[in-house]
Amino acid sequence: MQFGIFSVGDVTPDPTTGRTPTERERIKAMVAIALKAEEVGLDVFATGEHHNPPFVPSSPTTMLGYIAAQTEKLILSTSTTLITTNDPVKIAEDFAMLQHLAEGRVDLMMGRGNTGPVYPWFGQDIRQGINLAIENYALLRRLWREDVVDWEGKFRTALQGFTSTPRPLDDVPPFVWHGSIRSPEIAEQAAFYGDGFFHNNIFWPADHTKQMVELYRSRYAHYGHGTPEQAIVGLGGQVFMRKNSQDAVREFRPYFDNAPVYGHGPSLEDFTDQTPLTVGTPEQVIEKTLKFREYAGDYQRQLFLVDHAGLPLKTVLEQLDMLGEEVVPVLRKEFAVGRPADVPDAPTHRSLLAQKEAEAGKAGKAGKAGKAGKEGKEAKEVVA
Repeated sequence: MQFGIFSVGDVTPDPTTGRTPTERERIKAMVAIALKAEEVGLDVFATGEHHNPPFVPSSPTTMLGYIAAQTEKLILSTSTTLITTNDPVKIAEDFAMLQHLAEGRVDLMMGRGNTGPVYPWFGQDIRQGINLAIENYALLRRLWREDVVDWEGKFRTALQGFTSTPRPLDDVPPFVWHGSIRSPEIAEQAAFYGDGFFHNNIFWPADHTKQMVELYRSRYAHYGHGTPEQAIVGLGGQVFMRKNSQDAVREFRPYFDNAPVYGHGPSLEDFTDQTPLTVGTPEQVIEKTLKFREYAGDYQRQLFLVDHAGLPLKTVLEQLDMLGEEVVPVLRKEFAVGRPADVPDAPTHRSLLAQKEAEAGKAGKAGKAGKAGKEGKEAKEVVA
């Protein structure tokens, strides 16, 4: 099972000091957080994609390429790649390039985005969000899997004899997760292709997450990719930790109360009770995260949000130390207990390449067997 962190890249005033970091400071902080994630033994760093204030990560592959040059093991991903407003051709090119630079340590999460004004900025209509996600992703898959593409659709100009460059590393496209909080159509899309489904359940109660994950699992099996239990599932979560739970609540409360996403809404206590947010000790984070399996089943990827709402970099790095030293080692051990042998790990470039080579080997053996059988039959006919 993979563990990591994701960042939305918000530039938010620290409510305890009133100071707002510069965009440069926030970007550099995200890089420092990614490097710390590898240092403490996490598996994944994922960045969001936003094109509006108060967010800065408008170019995820630029940031991930920079991080790739400074890391060795960390899987570089996105917590949203906007499949609706980005050109599929550019996504194909950018992530294939990143694959080569990062030696395959790349995957990505497709999302529609929930900021209405962004759509017209990129020449699209938010009312076509689902249709854009479906058409654009269908084209992206072809661009990664076919050397020459002829294509015509509704939302972009047609392609004739087009080859996306560079080609995916080892002719293996990056693994794709489809992220959604509330859209069953996206769970269906993930299931149809046999891709991963990431339910970023940070705002929703367990029963909603359970409903969405079960829909994806059942449809994954319906399309013949495996059993429901073998579907590839990822979950989000939010944590803030201190050695003493009262200290954690006291320190985090002003950040929660003024957060751009959920500030000035439900109380911290209500939000903690009703969603996966955990504010307390490392032991409390472990206890609550392990309960995710009760309603999501055995899953493959757990990402935590730790750097939002104006939290200073020093505090975030302390959170990562606790995740790496006290939380994740226990979660790895406990999630492995009782995990069925046929439940797969999260796909990586290495595992997908091995799968491709194994399938090619089987096809080669089948071809040789067929050729030998044909030659044997012809020989008998000649003798006769």
